[in-house]
Amino acid sequence: MSIRRLPEHLVNRIAAGEVVERPSSALKELVENAIDAGATRITIRIESGGIDLIEVSDDGCGMERDEMALALERHATSKLPDDAIEAVSTLGFRGEALPSIASVSRFTLESRVRGADGWSRIVDNGRLEGEGPAALPPGTRIKVEQLFEKVPARRKFLKSARSEYAACVDVVKRLAMARPDIAFSLEHEGRKALSVQGDQSRPDRVAALTDRALIDNSVGIDFEREGVRLGGVAGLPTFNRGVADHQYLFVNGRPVKDRLLVGAVRGAYADVLARDRHPVVALFLEVPADAVDVNVHPAKTEVRFRDSALIRGMIVSGLRRALDEAGHRSAQRPSLGALGKWQSEPLDFGMPTPHQPAAPVQHQVWDRRASFITPPAPMGRAEPAWTPPPETISYPLGVARGQVAKTYIVAEAEDGLVIVDQHAAHERLVLERMKRAVEGGTVKSQALLLPEVVELDESACDRLEARIVELAELGLELERFGPAAMLVRATPALLGAGDTRGLITDLADELAAYDEALSLKERLDHVAATMACHGSVRAGRVLSVAEMNALLREMEVTPHSGQCNHGRPTWVKLAHGDIEKLFGRK
Repeated sequence: MSIRRLPEHLVNRIAAGEVVERPSSALKELVENAIDAGATRITIRIESGGIDLIEVSDDGCGMERDEMALALERHATSKLPDDAIEAVSTLGFRGEALPSIASVSRFTLESRVRGADGWSRIVDNGRLEGEGPAALPPGTRIKVEQLFEKVPARRKFLKSARSEYAACVDVVKRLAMARPDIAFSLEHEGRKALSVQGDQSRPDRVAALTDRALIDNSVGIDFEREGVRLGGVAGLPTFNRGVADHQYLFVNGRPVKDRLLVGAVRGAYADVLARDRHPVVALFLEVPADAVDVNVHPAKTEVRFRDSALIRGMIVSGLRRALDEAGHRSAQRPSLGALGKWQSEPLDFGMPTPHQPAAPVQHQVWDRRASFITPPAPMGRAEPAWTPPPETISYPLGVARGQVAKTYIVAEAEDGLVIVDQHAAHERLVLERMKRAVEGGTVKSQALLLPEVVELDESACDRLEARIVELAELGLELERFGPAAMLVRATPALLGAGDTRGLITDLADELAAYDEALSLKERLDHVAATMACHGSVRAGRVLSVAEMNALLREMEVTPHSGQCNHGRPTWVKLAHGDIEKLFGRK
C-alpha cells in the first residue's frame, strides 16, 4: 500500500475526535475563547442538550475579517505571541478548537471589532459555504448546529439529550465559578437555566452556583507556601453530599479534574467524613507557570505538577487549618421534614366525647393523717434551685438543663435550644485529644492486668502485624499470637476500660479498607478515629449536670467538634424563632 497525505477536512475530523468528544466539549472551548477575548458578559443558548444547537455570544474584543478566516485554520491562535508554550496564561492556546468543531457541524462565526462592521463565515462540516456582512453588537457570536450529523459513528454514541444537557451545565458552572467578574447566562430550550451577574465575590459566586446555604455552612481558605497560593471555599464536614459532584478545582483559573487534587481533598476530610459522603469545596490554586504543565491533553482538563507532593500537602494542610478554625461549627439549619414532625396533637385526658356519657364522679375524702406518710402528687410547680444557674450568654452551646433518653443533652443557649448527641460529641473530643497526643509524642498506654487474646482470621492478623509499630505510636501494644490470633498487652489510656475485642476487630476491618497511597499520618488518623469510637461516652449512660456542662465547654474549644468522626452533626440548635413557629407564635 502506498502512503498518501490525508485531505484537510479528514485531518480536522480526526483532530475533532480528541478535542470535541461531546456537545459539552465544544461548549467549553467556545466559552473559554469568549473569556480569553476579554468578555464581561457571555450568553449561551443550547437545544437538545447541545446536539442540535450551541450558540455562544460575548462582548469581547471581536475579530477582523482576515482573522476570522485564519481562526478556522488548524493551529492558528492569537494566544501564543511566542514559542513559550510553558508560559501560557490563557485558557485556550492550541489553535485546534474552532476548525475541529467546524469540521463536524454546521458552523457559523460572526464577529465585529468596535468601530468596524461585522462579518460572517459559514462552514458546513469543514467546507466553506459562504461569508458576508453581519449585523451584531461588538463582540463575537458562534453558532454550532447539528453536531456530528455527518459522522454517524460518533453521533450514535452520544448520551441522551438530558445527560448531554447536564454535562453542558456543569461546564458552564465551572467556568463561571472561575471568573466571578463575568456575567453568565445559559438558556436551554427557551428556558433560563443559569444566570449570574458579574462583579461578584468568589464566595457569593460559588454559593450561587452550588447551594445558597453554603455561605452559612463553609469556611474561607487563604493559604500560601513556597510561591503557591491556595484560596477558595470549603463546606463544613456536616454540609456534605452523597456524590462528589460538588467539588470544583481550579489551577491558575483553569477548571481541572485531577486525581491528585481529588485525593488531597479526600485526605483532608478523612477523619471528619464517612467514606460514602463527600464535601462541598471550590479550591483555587495559583501556581507559577513553570511549575505546572497544562498541555497534557487536548481537552486541557488534566494538569501535571512539577512538585506534586508539595501541592498535595498544601491542599491537605490548608483545608485542615481552615476546618480547625471552624471550631465547633456545624450545619445547623433543621430540615423542614424534622420541624414538620413537631406538630401539636390533641392529648387524650379521658374527657367524654359528645356521644359518650361522663363517668360518675367519685368523691373522695382527704385523710389529713395520710398526707404525713405519703407525699401528695406533683403539682407542676418549679422547685427553687439551691444555686443560681449560670448565665447562658457566656457560652455558645449554652448551659445543660437535662438529658433525654440517656443519649441527648438538652442545653439552653442565649439564642435557642441546643441538643447534643453525647456519644458523637465525646467521640470527636477523644479523637482530637489522641491526635494532639500523637503529635506531641505522648500517647500513654494502659497495660492490661491480663493480656487478652483476640481471635481473627489469618489475613486480618497479617494486616495488624504489619502495622504494629504504627499502632504502638497510638498506645496500642499488640503481638502476634499464632496464625489466627493477636495478643493485646496494652490499650491507649485515653480510652479507659472498653471492649478490647471489638476494638481490634474494627481496626482489622479499617486497615483492610485503606488506600495504600495514604501517608503515615493519614493512616494514623484513620486508626485513631476507630479507637476514639470505642473509647467515648456511650448512648444510654446517665450523665450528671456537671459532666454535661464539662462536655459542652470542651466542645466549644475543640476543633471539628461540630461533627463526629463520621461527618454527622454532634449538635443541633432550634432557634427561638423556630420554637415560636412550633407554637404558632409566628
